[in-house]
Amino acid sequence: MSAQTQNPMSVNIGIDESTREEIAQGLSRVLADSYTLYLKTHNFHWNVTGPLFSTLHLMFEGQYQELALAVDEIAERIRALGFPAPATYGKFSSLTSIQEHEGIPDAEEMIRLLVQGQETVVRTSREMLPLLEKANDQPTLDLLTKRMQIHEKNAWMLRSMLAG
Repeated sequence: MSAQTQNPMSVNIGIDESTREEIAQGLSRVLADSYTLYLKTHNFHWNVTGPLFSTLHLMFEGQYQELALAVDEIAERIRALGFPAPATYGKFSSLTSIQEHEGIPDAEEMIRLLVQGQETVVRTSREMLPLLEKANDQPTLDLLTKRMQIHEKNAWMLRSMLAG
């Protein structure tokens, strides 16, 4: 079918459907990790206590607010590729690599858990880079490069709170 007679609902962006689907599946894992990290960060924002309360409360707030915007951007990229974005707790739970945490840890453990979460999102994103480069999917590559920079910086800032 020529570009002129193509179904207007089909996606014709220069990446074949099976590759777009593979990219969308990878982005779904990034989305699940990001949303799970959002929930964990928001939980810790609400429940942090101790001498660093004010500092951590504000830091966690900034991080969960940034993640709230990020999950929307990631989901919209999945949609632009022509696939539905996962959007339930059950689906996120099955896709995420970030462990849920029961109970309320102390502030230091919250920081450690958030460092792990930030680094998990980076690793999940980084796993996709060879596929994105091969597919010449610059928009997704740009999105994930930006996400990795943010998560690496957040992990560094959180780790700095643990330094001696």
